Amino acid sequence: MTLTLWSLKAGDKCEILDYDDAIAEPYKVRLLEFGFHPGERVVCLQSPAFGAPKVYRVSNTIFSLDDEVAAHVRVKLDA
Repeated sequence: MTLTLWSLKAGDKCEILDYDDAIAEPYKVRLLEFGFHPGERVVCLQSPAFGAPKVYRVSNTIFSLDDEVAAHVRVKLDA
């Protein structure tokens, strides 16, 4: 089963693996500009209920992503 940023719960730590092919190129480029690079470590800080955007920390910066974007970023949970 492939994990995505969107599947993380608050407190989960992961490594970005890659992006799936369904993500629109402008979103992928923007995420890369923000520091969401393969190999980068990400922490899910908040995972609110009812599908609200989740909050992530990457490269000491905080970002909020909704499911339309975060569901296309494949990750591996840290052990």
